[in-house]
Amino acid sequence: MHNCRFFISIPSISTPTIFELQYILRIFAAPKKYSTVDSLSYKTISATKANAGKIWVLVDAKDQTLGRLASKIAFRLRGKHRPNYTPHVDCGDNVIVINAAEIALSGNKMRDKQYIRHTGFPGGQRFSTPSEELVKHPTRVVEKAVKGMLPKSRLGAELFRNLHVYAGAEHGHEAQQPVQF
Repeated sequence: MHNCRFFISIPSISTPTIFELQYILRIFAAPKKYSTVDSLSYKTISATKANAGKIWVLVDAKDQTLGRLASKIAFRLRGKHRPNYTPHVDCGDNVIVINAAEIALSGNKMRDKQYIRHTGFPGGQRFSTPSEELVKHPTRVVEKAVKGMLPKSRLGAELFRNLHVYAGAEHGHEAQQPVQF
């Protein structure tokens, strides 16, 4: 191998101005960890109780399919329809359901579906069908379907309190000026 030497000739540069020196220092300064993008425009906005913007929504359950209606109601109660949805905050709407006694179930579910509860005593397991529940407690069918679609936590219990179900067409929330959904 031969020893090779490279010579680089640098043309003579005039004395740089203060602005050129500042520019060079900015370019060759210590490398930055983050880009110089405006970070304020990329902040994640979390909803709070103060800025949730809750409204009252009126839902008519007459001749609606139970599961489809319950999923839409749970979606509104949770607040997932909002652009600032926050999973750990109650940012959903207050929902009023009327005509819950006239809910529809597809297929033979009105007589084949079973609700199971327990009295707490030995041998206290009790079964009922939606048709029996609609006779005794017409609102319970809708409440049970929606509650099953909410989180099983303190937040879910708080969200469930925002649901108001009525068997008939009358409700006592005219003062809240609910929006038809």
